[in-house]
Amino acid sequence: MDTTISPMYKLSIHEHPLLPSAMFIGGKCDGCQVEGVMYGSYYCNEANCYCRFHKDCAESPLEINHHPSHPEHPLLLTKMAPAEDGTPCDFCGQEILSTCYTCPTCKFKVDLICGTKPSPSVIEHPVCHDHTLVFLKKRMEKDQVPCEVCKESIGGPSYSCLKCNNVYFHLDCVHLSKEVDHPCHYSHPLKIMPSESLVDDDDAHKSCSLCFVQPKNVLYHCSICNFTLCLGCTKRPPPRVVNDAKTHTHPLTLFLSKIKFTCKVAGTEIDSYKSYICLKCDFVVSRPCVGLPRVIHINRHDHRIAFTHHLGRKGAKCGVCRKSVSQYYGAYSCSICPKYVVHSKCAVDFNLWSGVELEGIPETREDIVPFKVVGDNLIRHFMHEKHILLLLKDYDMVGDDYKRVRCEACVSQIGFGLVYSCQECRFFLHEKCAHLPMKKNLVFAPTPYMLEYQGKAVYCNLCRLFSGGFKYTNQERWAYSFVDVHCSSISEPFVHNGHLHPLYFVETEEERPCDACRRFQDGYILNCSACDFDLCFYCATLPEKIWHISDDHPLTLYHGGKKATGKNWCEVCEMELDPSKWFFTCFDCGVTLHDKCVLGDFSRLTPNYSIHFLEKEYLVILNNQNSRPSCRSCHDRCKAPVILQVNDEHNGYICSNSCLYMVF
Repeated sequence: MDTTISPMYKLSIHEHPLLPSAMFIGGKCDGCQVEGVMYGSYYCNEANCYCRFHKDCAESPLEINHHPSHPEHPLLLTKMAPAEDGTPCDFCGQEILSTCYTCPTCKFKVDLICGTKPSPSVIEHPVCHDHTLVFLKKRMEKDQVPCEVCKESIGGPSYSCLKCNNVYFHLDCVHLSKEVDHPCHYSHPLKIMPSESLVDDDDAHKSCSLCFVQPKNVLYHCSICNFTLCLGCTKRPPPRVVNDAKTHTHPLTLFLSKIKFTCKVAGTEIDSYKSYICLKCDFVVSRPCVGLPRVIHINRHDHRIAFTHHLGRKGAKCGVCRKSVSQYYGAYSCSICPKYVVHSKCAVDFNLWSGVELEGIPETREDIVPFKVVGDNLIRHFMHEKHILLLLKDYDMVGDDYKRVRCEACVSQIGFGLVYSCQECRFFLHEKCAHLPMKKNLVFAPTPYMLEYQGKAVYCNLCRLFSGGFKYTNQERWAYSFVDVHCSSISEPFVHNGHLHPLYFVETEEERPCDACRRFQDGYILNCSACDFDLCFYCATLPEKIWHISDDHPLTLYHGGKKATGKNWCEVCEMELDPSKWFFTCFDCGVTLHDKCVLGDFSRLTPNYSIHFLEKEYLVILNNQNSRPSCRSCHDRCKAPVILQVNDEHNGYICSNSCLYMVF
């Protein structure tokens, strides 16, 4: 593994050192706040920072003298304080969102673009119009008008013609003419035209040949070559030559004709204009694969992975998408796990990779063990530091206590397996829950999750259940910011007794039926591509064995299927079971129960605790009365072993998640 340290620059625009990058990255520059594709940018390599700057923004001067809008005093580069965000630029009127130039004498402020590239107050001979144009500050939102060139609404500063009524131009569009000679298509001029004027039925011909975005209103087009550019790529063309040693030993030249080729870095077939070639070698690379990092960490693997230009390994499968990886092209591999390989494109997906390049950074091992051993079978856990926990090898609680006592981490019964117990208070942890790491990589965010206990219930978007106890948190992904310890225990490959083959994480936008419960799910699911088998997180985390008040023996999860014959009736709700769905059964007594009747939607909440949901308070209670209460929402008898009691003037009970939402 190459450990060469990349050059880092301490530039005045950012508090952390910045690294240069040859990658083609789409996003917003944290300096000028302009969004689009950045080439040859600078980025921050600090964890959780994610800042990226245009090259010229990152290299902005510390001081500007004789600025045309404020020549009397020097302007100094300044990082805006959070409380100052939204301050208008004194030159263009736009809100200043980040770095700016300020005058320490008279508090004059201009944003980064107006400081380094101020627009002239008058353009006497514009290319886009026949008359002189004058600069106007940002308009009020109610006074927004369309730009004469791109037809998009003007929300910021603009240029206006004093001779023509209601003629305005964006600052960038004022330099665009009706016909341009573009470096990416030098054989013929490109003409500006409305998007709908292209009569070709293929929408691909209306999309930009460089960024593949389809312009809404106007575009530049060559009718001879059927070559199209959006206005953004017309203003900011990609570089003709890229010199990046990480990608290739020789300079790479932009290839301007549409060709079909296999990218040497990604090993994927490309049929487009977005390629760079080496004029000395048989080397072609797609633009998105230029400047890929050499050493990174992704959330699908515990170790670092490093890029190699030639995998040289037959039969390898990608650890992310599970598809074959060619031995003749570039890929990422793990030096510790010889069989672990990832496609280049899969590895640098920002849903997996945090954006931090680890080349030259020594690997440090963090102490993520959640407890300290203080004696034989004695530990002090970080979630219960006031007392020592004892490992009970032969758990022998009196009577039915083993059915009532719950683990503080997963809120499940502690009746199976080894248990840690506090000898001074009723604090119990399954042995496996006691070993939950304080920091863990999960596939739902590119940065690690932290183990926490907040003392309140949260909703897990994976299993669709409210969960008390311990949970893993990550503030970067709002939909999956909380993951309960049940869902976080699933890792790839996931082996379950309910299916012959290992399962892998898949994220889907369309709802797909779970093969265990037949309920439709979107988002993350577990999938076997060989059998087209899907498993939702609720079913994946169902316990294989559980105690229930209806039986003296433990219940076992039965995985259903076509082999289940005859009619089975649920012992709790007395309704017929669908034999193709998973359910619980007692092999000693032969009783059968729905999974929801055994567990319900509130089984991961601690009884006698209060939770708050949509400004109402609920008490978590056990449904162990002789006569089951009626649900306030659906008016049926509550079947689940754990239900909610409403603490308001009407009181009443709630039996399920759907009924909880129906209350409002």
